[in-house]
Amino acid sequence: MTEFESVTENAALNAAIIARIQANYGISFRDFMAMALYHPGLGYYSGVRDPIGRDADYVTSPELSPIFGAMLGRQLREMWQLLSSPTPFDIVEVGAGSGVLARDILSWCQRTAPDLAAATRYTIIEPHEPAVTHQRERLAADGLADRVTWATELPAPITGVILSNELLDAMPVHRVVVENGTLHETYVTYDDSQFQQELRDPSPDLTAYFERLGLLPGEGNRAEVNLAALDWVRAAATSLTRGFLLTIDYGYDALDLYASWRTDGTLLAFYRQNASGDLYARIGRQDLTSHVDFTSIRRTGEDAGLQTLGLTSQSEFLANLGIAEALAAPPDATSLEEYAARRRAITELLDPGGLGRIRVLVQAKDVIDVTLTGLRDTT
Repeated sequence: MTEFESVTENAALNAAIIARIQANYGISFRDFMAMALYHPGLGYYSGVRDPIGRDADYVTSPELSPIFGAMLGRQLREMWQLLSSPTPFDIVEVGAGSGVLARDILSWCQRTAPDLAAATRYTIIEPHEPAVTHQRERLAADGLADRVTWATELPAPITGVILSNELLDAMPVHRVVVENGTLHETYVTYDDSQFQQELRDPSPDLTAYFERLGLLPGEGNRAEVNLAALDWVRAAATSLTRGFLLTIDYGYDALDLYASWRTDGTLLAFYRQNASGDLYARIGRQDLTSHVDFTSIRRTGEDAGLQTLGLTSQSEFLANLGIAEALAAPPDATSLEEYAARRRAITELLDPGGLGRIRVLVQAKDVIDVTLTGLRDTT
């Protein structure tokens, strides 16, 4: 049994979690994480504070530069053309964060691809009202709020693209441990002063998960299982009538994610740009995130009727789409400062040790024999 520091900064959420633990003689780590992140009005993603940005807890690719949205715009235009330019063309962004990516994609379309802009029907899927408010304000500032529809769940049918950027790694995960070759699941308990962890028998779904992979994490290793991500892929495949599922997220193939040398999994807390292994501090005030098993994501999509077109790194994806063009020398000295800022942002987006290592998975439905520019020379 392992003990952790408990910081009761969010006293109401702590009390709600402790009450649930006591009523159920412990809860799975997955249920603890779900409450910490998504408890209505109290959880990390349910509050009024925007967690994304240079001055917040973490930075995602869209916040660095509009270039990221412009590159995605290029890929979306090609996808639209490969579908024979339908009207409407659905772009459904799930978990849109601050709304910056929607703003940059729509702005790029208006400037560069007006025919695509006219055909696009942009929908943001966001169940949390404070986040919707932030997104509306961000888009309204650029006159784009009326170009977007908000919904709480995936619409159907969708002809176009379902897009997510760093969505799956924020879903609640089960934690498991292997001891003496046997899989156990982590439960969270409370002893009147602090949260503790306890190992119990795993749910049948967790056992089946590793049986499908044909492996277990290494002996003594902690690891995470994101069953919610698989449910989400199935739902996306059902909603998508014809088009593409574009998934951008931190993750690895299963053999790497559950390798014997990865002794403590990938689950981390983030608070004010700093990573921590203390998952029970600042509950509701810090982000909790873990890497995605792209082997299971890919297979789940294929089982649900999707064709995998390719899996690559964000660095390779953006390079294939021509991000280097943005590094062209400025035409005059007055733009040198802007050029330097653009260069810094591109360097961060392509950094193989940072944002560049994010994975990009593209799957398709009812789309035959297509090759996407972003996936050129990848598998």
